[in-house]
Amino acid sequence: MQKRRLGEMQLSLTGLGLASLGGDGDYAKAERIVHTGLDSGINFFDTADIYGYTTNGEYHSEEFLGRALAGRRSQAYISTKFGYAVEPVERMPPPFKGLSAAYTEAAVDASLRRLRTDYIDLYQPHTFDPAVPIEETLGALARLIAKGKVRCIGSSRFAPEQIVAADAAARKANTPRFISTQSGLNLLQRAAVTRLIPTLDKLDVQLIPFSPLASGFLTGKYKWNEPPPPGSAYARAPPMLGARVLTEKNFKIISALEKFAAGSGHTLLELAFAWLAAQPRVISIIAGASNPEQVAENARASSWTLTANEVAKVNAIVASFDVSEPTENTR
Repeated sequence: MQKRRLGEMQLSLTGLGLASLGGDGDYAKAERIVHTGLDSGINFFDTADIYGYTTNGEYHSEEFLGRALAGRRSQAYISTKFGYAVEPVERMPPPFKGLSAAYTEAAVDASLRRLRTDYIDLYQPHTFDPAVPIEETLGALARLIAKGKVRCIGSSRFAPEQIVAADAAARKANTPRFISTQSGLNLLQRAAVTRLIPTLDKLDVQLIPFSPLASGFLTGKYKWNEPPPPGSAYARAPPMLGARVLTEKNFKIISALEKFAAGSGHTLLELAFAWLAAQPRVISIIAGASNPEQVAENARASSWTLTANEVAKVNAIVASFDVSEPTENTR
């Protein structure tokens, strides 16, 4: 597994996204998923305090990850996020609690307990809070780093101008900066390439993309004019989202991409990872999985390295269809 540097960490190019881990309450399966990741060379595990949502309004992802890493914590880098309420609720996403200093410091302690660890490798606001000055949040995060509870900090789902403001505030106060940001990015959802990455280049901030497979669309599992497979993301998603993504045009795009990948002896899944790995600033690609087999498949998929010429050809294929981007997943 290729590794790329973030701060003092060497992260696996494929990371394991744990948004659904524990949502079915099955710890044994969650443990197999985490251990398969470790055994497949994945060392970067991305979760959040509201991940693993269950029908009774609880969240198990952090808890199950912490249990699964017992005795293997040193093999893993843990990324988690905060900002939303973690009390049992009847809807997702839950109410936004915000990024005040008091909530930031309370949230990290709760995450540390659930994760059964003394420190979090990468801690991130789950989204921007317009009601709290970013200086307040950064000050609280700086104190957590000083106490050894957090190793480094990043942002999640921040707009470019919000990343710029946070970076300027940290430099002015001489406090730790956000060294990474998380954003949706894949072959169909490509806005980050032109709208975000140039800002990250200027600030020397790294990118951790999520939704690399567009909720499974880029695996080829969906078929034109057929209902989504039972249990798949678009079978569970609101019909409006499925209608935007499962279009005739998008099926034509993936058909063309499948032909391109097959011409090099690869699959559409492998192309999706390879294209992301070739994008500037990308450090680790967060890929979710509902079973151990998917974890192992995603780990293997990151082995293809595209040449600059191949990247250009892929971009030309997608651009030729004038692709309209699906809505970014809420994470």
